[in-house]
Amino acid sequence: MPIAETDVASIAGLILRAGDTARSIPPISDDIPDFDLADAYRVSVAITRARVARGERPVGWKIGFTNEKIWDEYGVHAPIWGPIYDSTTAAADPAGSVCPLGGLCEPRIEPEIAFRIATPPDPHMDERALLACIDAAAHGFEIVQSVFPGWRFKATDTVAAFALHGTYRHGPFVTIAAEERERWLAALADFTIVLSRDGAEIDRGVGRNVLGGGPLTALRHFVRGLADTPFGLGLRMGDIVTTGTVTRAFPVKPGESWSTRIDGLPLPGMTLSFA
Repeated sequence: MPIAETDVASIAGLILRAGDTARSIPPISDDIPDFDLADAYRVSVAITRARVARGERPVGWKIGFTNEKIWDEYGVHAPIWGPIYDSTTAAADPAGSVCPLGGLCEPRIEPEIAFRIATPPDPHMDERALLACIDAAAHGFEIVQSVFPGWRFKATDTVAAFALHGTYRHGPFVTIAAEERERWLAALADFTIVLSRDGAEIDRGVGRNVLGGGPLTALRHFVRGLADTPFGLGLRMGDIVTTGTVTRAFPVKPGESWSTRIDGLPLPGMTLSFA
């Protein structure tokens, strides 16, 4: 049975306050064992409305848990999603910039590929058709967070709690010309990202780590699933969609410098230092 609207509002307020104050709270599913995905997306919608009401503007979406290699680590075995905002998303100099960690709960870093939507896609499109709806791609770091201590949660908790979104820093968007789409289609499955901390390689991943097919496969899954969730926002021209981590996610702390090298895509790697 769905939880009451009063409970949706109460949970949304609890999570929003936790995020605003970087304060941990117990997973919602600890107190409400039958808290399901439909309930969680209702909470996410309530949080989105509250953030918009206080002046934040959605600028796109993040897709989480698209890397099947980390599903067992977190106990989540399907993608999730939630809005990203003008207050949490910013362009960064790929050669080096600084990102503050204050206000984030147990932050972790994820190197990802993002798309910029030119034409709102149809839920029935395949990867090739979806690529024609994208005008540019970028590489960036999503800094995810968990208001649930020790990163202990169920999938429903993560959906409700901002889809774990903390902040997103991306490099320049590179235009995908119509005559280059076939090359991009292949490259988005086969590229490699090498992730380093303070100059030492920490991990590497390939495009196919993202749902077995690459970032476009994540976008396809998201576009189909978004139609069945109650956001009412849809995808709009200019929206940024970041498609999930290519490597594992790693804790970050002030004083560290993280960087990537990308092989197989015409996108620059990034260096991000934390304060």
